[in-house]
Amino acid sequence: MCGVKRMREEESSEEKREKLPLVKGHTAKDDVTAVMRQYNLPERFPKMVLQEAKRLEADGVGDLKGRLDLRRKFIFTCDPVTAKDFDDALSLETDRRGNRVLGVHIADVSYYVRPGTALDREAYRRSTSVYLLNRVVPMLPEVLSNGVCSLVPGEDRLTFSAFLTYDREGRCIGRRFAKSVIRSSARFTYEQVMALIAGRPQRAIPKRQARTVLALHALAQQLRTRRFAEGALDLEVPETEIMLDDDGMMTGLAERPYDESHQLVEECMVAANEAVAKELWTHGVRILARLHAQPDPERLEQLRADLGAIGVSCGDLSHGKNVANFLKKMKDHPLGNTVAVMVLRSLKRACYDARKMGHYGLAKDFYAHFTSPIRRYPDLTLHRQLADFVATGRGRMPQNRLDAAAKHCSEMEERADEAERSLQEIKKFRFLEENGGVFDATVSRVAKFGVFVDVPALATGGLVHVSQLSNRFVRFDARTLTLADGNRTWRLGDTLRLRVVKVDWANRWVDFAPAAGFRENVRNKVRGVTAPKRRRH
Repeated sequence: MCGVKRMREEESSEEKREKLPLVKGHTAKDDVTAVMRQYNLPERFPKMVLQEAKRLEADGVGDLKGRLDLRRKFIFTCDPVTAKDFDDALSLETDRRGNRVLGVHIADVSYYVRPGTALDREAYRRSTSVYLLNRVVPMLPEVLSNGVCSLVPGEDRLTFSAFLTYDREGRCIGRRFAKSVIRSSARFTYEQVMALIAGRPQRAIPKRQARTVLALHALAQQLRTRRFAEGALDLEVPETEIMLDDDGMMTGLAERPYDESHQLVEECMVAANEAVAKELWTHGVRILARLHAQPDPERLEQLRADLGAIGVSCGDLSHGKNVANFLKKMKDHPLGNTVAVMVLRSLKRACYDARKMGHYGLAKDFYAHFTSPIRRYPDLTLHRQLADFVATGRGRMPQNRLDAAAKHCSEMEERADEAERSLQEIKKFRFLEENGGVFDATVSRVAKFGVFVDVPALATGGLVHVSQLSNRFVRFDARTLTLADGNRTWRLGDTLRLRVVKVDWANRWVDFAPAAGFRENVRNKVRGVTAPKRRRH
């Protein structure tokens, strides 16, 4: 659920092309199956796993003994309209001293998925759910993820609750954790919550509930402000959703909104993830941390040089706070988006680690994944450790087992990312091959053979070869990262109006050329596209 995206190192074009499956010879309807087989994603659950899941479904919610009963509390979920599984819910109360107590209630998957069972072995093998546009390859069978584990309104559900106490300044001054049972009072959508925040009352939301939601929004914005003040990186990248027709062909893209309703949920999830990690790690319990290591000094030095080549002075970037301040300063600069992408590509990829702790991008000393056990195995592992710690004060797991899980889960997450990205590129390639088009683009990299470009309307990139840029001799300057033919110079951050020349399936890229003199056909426009907003990564 947490909207904080995974930090990744930039892959080379060659690496990306090797990972894209060959798609010639089958139709758009076959793309998902082709990608699943290319990345060895499971197409079905083993029979024994489904049998176990069916038995759990038949048994119902389970034993409530010893659980904190929160069924009379106002607790709600907030998700997209199309969501089918609800693994987190929120509450907010005030204690006797006037402090706010945030409740983050997460589906207690660990009650149903026990170590050593067929369900557990399969969940570990998959490690994560994979989202392939209109199809999901889930970590758990649907009767659990969308059924007995899902925090649907009006039904008793087992949860693991984190209660975080905040003072007036938004500082966390207390935390506690308990196995609980809830009965969600309401299932809100992001659109409903955003309407409340914008001052448009919703008939479906009673006034008392609306006041709680707005108080949670105020707390979330306070936490967000504090987080950025402490050095969290405000990195935003365009995020769009591919729209498909019944034949699996892309028809256009739609912007994925990221507004204060999403921030409300995200900040609460970040807070719970941090609190659980801090509670266990500071008591000597090694866990599967969500590690985002500091960037290599060499990458930062190269970043500084690249920024200098486009006339941007960045100062000392060896400290995270300096990077955060630099990004803030560049936010409204004409090259702001280009700079954010350059910084993003200089960072390391986040992963799981059982020996190190810290999240550079979030500026957190302690961080782990706790809030999505329905779709991530590390969260399930953390639930088990926290439950043991709360019950017995131990919570420890063998170091070798944690190390193996960290490596496996990181690899499975990377595989999922690559599969999702590959399918998206295939759909875009098919669309461009059939429709062509003219697009605005930004130069993201300059090489001696041409310029690489980012195309915001497609949320993708491509290449403009030097032969398309000019009929004259083009000279590459490695010091300034520019191409020049005597009349024109091309550099990082330049905006170009381009047309599609060729979709190169063999080399796995799209070739573009300047659109000057090219008459654009109306049908070549990507339907449903608005300029995507930059979103924090």
